[in-house]
Amino acid sequence: MNKLAFITLSNEGARLLNRFMEKFPKSDFYISRKLDVKTAANAKRFTKITELTNEIFNVYGGLVYIAPCGAVVRAISRNVQNKKTDPAVVVVDVGGRYAVSLLSGHEGGANDLAVALANAIDAEPVISTSTEAAKNIIIGIGCRRGKEAGDIIDSIVTALSEAGVARGSVRLLASADIKSDEEGLIQAAQTLGIPIRFISSEEIRSSQREFARSGFVEKSVNLPAVAEPAALLAGRRTKLILQKRNFGGITIAIAKESSLSLE
Repeated sequence: MNKLAFITLSNEGARLLNRFMEKFPKSDFYISRKLDVKTAANAKRFTKITELTNEIFNVYGGLVYIAPCGAVVRAISRNVQNKKTDPAVVVVDVGGRYAVSLLSGHEGGANDLAVALANAIDAEPVISTSTEAAKNIIIGIGCRRGKEAGDIIDSIVTALSEAGVARGSVRLLASADIKSDEEGLIQAAQTLGIPIRFISSEEIRSSQREFARSGFVEKSVNLPAVAEPAALLAGRRTKLILQKRNFGGITIAIAKESSLSLE
């Protein structure tokens, strides 16, 4: 992903901008001149979001708007040309609850960007690209520190085989936020070309979902488990189709999302 620009119109958005500044320090940040805020002090100022968008649309690899979707659609409408050349556009609500892949989801990288933004602020990534939305498998992963990417990939492949699931149906990998700096895990996701979502430790601890607890994990990282709750919590209407399997310090669990019944 090339350089990112973060843009917001509101005080609430400016406060959220500070969190993104910590996670994406090499990006550029823009806030409305109308705001009188002490947060996001290093951000650049703009007068109108449409004028700013016209100026920077083709400058950045990704545009992240902390603003209403309607305002963003109007701002980018005159600039949209081709899904293969347009920048990735993601919209984050001011409450920091959702990161919506709006434009250039697959080709431009907005889907992956939405997941990365969601991981940064513990939000829900919203991806509606047809090829991605049809996928319904989530793989939960727990691992000891320092596990190699190749070993993690081998464990995933074995677990998928046990569950009788094709790799092409996997929508997400998932783990706990304490693993967000695990190099082998991140490299495994990149090699497989599957986004990885990190679930907050607090969400795992407070979850009422049924999953197998682990005394070892509880003692080691103060979590009741990792693989099973991560797989269940990373999606919607999830059910375990493969309970956790241990592959020499790598734990894999697989969940499947069910479609919404229209009956």
